[in-house]
Amino acid sequence: MTDLTGAIWRTSSRSNDQGLCVEVAANVVAAHGVVGVRDSKDRQGPTLTVSPPGWTAFVDAIRTGRFHA
Repeated sequence: MTDLTGAIWRTSSRSNDQGLCVEVAANVVAAHGVVGVRDSKDRQGPTLTVSPPGWTAFVDAIRTGRFHA
């Protein structure tokens, strides 16, 4: 498990008040080689860690509509 102490979390500027958002901490890449992801409604809850290339691929897939329902 990666220690994310000192992570700087940010929420998307596109998030709204419906509580369906995640927060991302990219500043931990230099220290741990991961991107942190957590539920914005449960900031003390579990976090995911994703490799930087994995995160980039995920964001690219969202931007290109591959997850569009």
